[in-house]
Amino acid sequence: MSVDQDPYPDWLRPPVGGYTADDLDRLPDLPPHTELIDGSLIFVSPQTLFHMRTLRLLERALADAAPAGWEVWREMNVKLNRRNRPEPDLMVVNQQGVTGPKQTYCEPEDVMLAVEVVSEESEERDRETKPRKYAAAGIRHFWRVESDNGRPVVYVYELDPATKGYGVAGIHHGVLKLDVPFPVEVELA
Repeated sequence: MSVDQDPYPDWLRPPVGGYTADDLDRLPDLPPHTELIDGSLIFVSPQTLFHMRTLRLLERALADAAPAGWEVWREMNVKLNRRNRPEPDLMVVNQQGVTGPKQTYCEPEDVMLAVEVVSEESEERDRETKPRKYAAAGIRHFWRVESDNGRPVVYVYELDPATKGYGVAGIHHGVLKLDVPFPVEVELA
């Protein structure tokens, strides 16, 4: 490599004011699962076995339980606004929001439920930043999943329309059994 050649891609230097949600589709060679939070690119670390198994368990259960016209999307972006395009681990999405096979994100009004499985590197984003942003965008249901010695604990939240924030609707150990946003039962053990 010559002295004049820059070893880093141009996109590592953000533009003044940060990136926009549409930039994620234009930037070449972004690492998989890159998110946009407040105009900044977020690169996701490799995930743990707990994370992968928990996602598989919840994805299967949600896919089996989702009402007609809804489907489960795994690791796809939701375009909350111009400067925020996070990637929930799972979403239950209205099929009417599907635009075609090249679609790279969905709109928040098409999301019934967003799910985040907390990782060590993403604790603050998954516990504070993303739920606040999902609620502000009007996503009615949010689940945060934590590990309790390798066993999933699901924290269920529902949007309070008066405060436009999430209220705790339940904490589930062992079994997740809900009627809202649709009936679902998952053995978490």
